[in-house]
Amino acid sequence: MRKKKDKAGDGDFARDSLAATSRIHGSIARNLGVAIVSGQYQPGDILNNEIDSSEQLQVSRSAYREAIRILAAKGLVESRPKTGTRVTERNRWSLLDPEVLAWFFESEPSEEFLKGLYELRMIVEPAAAALAAERRDDGQLERMRKALIQMESQTLATEAGQAADRDFHDTVLEATANAPLFTLSSSIGAAVRWTTIFKQRKRELPRDPMPDHWKVFDAIAAGRPDQARQAMERLVGLALEDTRAAIDPRD
Repeated sequence: MRKKKDKAGDGDFARDSLAATSRIHGSIARNLGVAIVSGQYQPGDILNNEIDSSEQLQVSRSAYREAIRILAAKGLVESRPKTGTRVTERNRWSLLDPEVLAWFFESEPSEEFLKGLYELRMIVEPAAAALAAERRDDGQLERMRKALIQMESQTLATEAGQAADRDFHDTVLEATANAPLFTLSSSIGAAVRWTTIFKQRKRELPRDPMPDHWKVFDAIAAGRPDQARQAMERLVGLALEDTRAAIDPRD
């Protein structure tokens, strides 16, 4: 019996060690990622070599190496023998990666970047709402309804309300029954989350967004594609106006 207990303990220790290592290289990747997307490191800049960086950060070389692999997978850096690790051109970055989006919002994202996110949403979400009005099922409608009720009760000033907002938008995309389109849900959800937080960073939301969300839901529930498209266009357009106001609160 004692032997089995030791094995279980060894397993717990291994899992804890793995989790700690993951947190370390994840933290390194995050800090470097924020520095890159905020412009502290420019495309073409060479990062410090693995030995110097790991010593400076007081982490193992393997942890730093894994962090660089994370950034390389997201297109932010590339490593080559002899030349080292270089920051890549912005057009190679995985801008729709939820972590990369989060890194942008940890600094002050440019108005151009914010506008780009809303243009993406304006292209995708109204069309998705129209398809959802034609293809949604009862279960998806119920999930949308519950998400909106949760948003109303918790408000977008809370994490629970923000999570419900993402659930609503995710379910609209799911209700399109279009698998390639649904792959955008994590990116759209991240954009919704971070722009919502950004709009409230200096003041409360300037208006109640719930009536516009309910109009989208009502059109989808009624099976009216054109109305669903128009309602989502209005919802995204007003969200952009709120975000612009957050950039310059005097507006």
